[in-house]
Amino acid sequence: MKKFFVTLLSFSFLAVSGFAQSNAKEILNKVSNNLKGIKGATADFTYSTKDRNNHNLGTINGKIALKGNKYFIKQSDNEIYCNGQKVWNYNGSDEVTVSDVDNSTGTLSPQKLLAGNFVDKDFTSKMISSNGSFYVIELIPTDPRKNFKKVDLYVNKSKDFITKATVWEKAGNTVNFNMSNVNTHASLPDSKFVFDTKAHPGVDVIN
Repeated sequence: MKKFFVTLLSFSFLAVSGFAQSNAKEILNKVSNNLKGIKGATADFTYSTKDRNNHNLGTINGKIALKGNKYFIKQSDNEIYCNGQKVWNYNGSDEVTVSDVDNSTGTLSPQKLLAGNFVDKDFTSKMISSNGSFYVIELIPTDPRKNFKKVDLYVNKSKDFITKATVWEKAGNTVNFNMSNVNTHASLPDSKFVFDTKAHPGVDVIN
């Protein structure tokens, strides 16, 4: 998961009709307001990567928890904690790296991605489908230096929550991110989003 979100941190101008853009922003604002209003959310996730020839480069499973601007991600033994101010990247054995949260507009945290509140400054948005159980919103980065050509977000209509995303990298790879078993009524203590050094004796802390 760390690789996926680090890649997301690196995300040509596309002119869209005002109607389509307005609809997309309206849906994403609804998602953002919904996330702000819930106590916490948990889900299982899967992300897979394919190359330009549609060959599977690997699939990774994990778990994610969100609460406001806090998040926790577990992928195999690796864990990422964020309490809104600090981020702890734990390798699952003997080392944890601590850094400050990067709040610049050019970065995307899991919370920002799922809330959709990064769009106005970093992307143009367009509704490309409203059929079935998902709204599909296409995002194009306004900065051509980004490593992504576009991102499709899938908003679950019944939950007002982004549960799927497809990212097209300029290198030709395609990343598919899916969430399942979504619980938007989870009760999560703040301690879940902080790495506990006492519970991990002997772990080397790197600041």
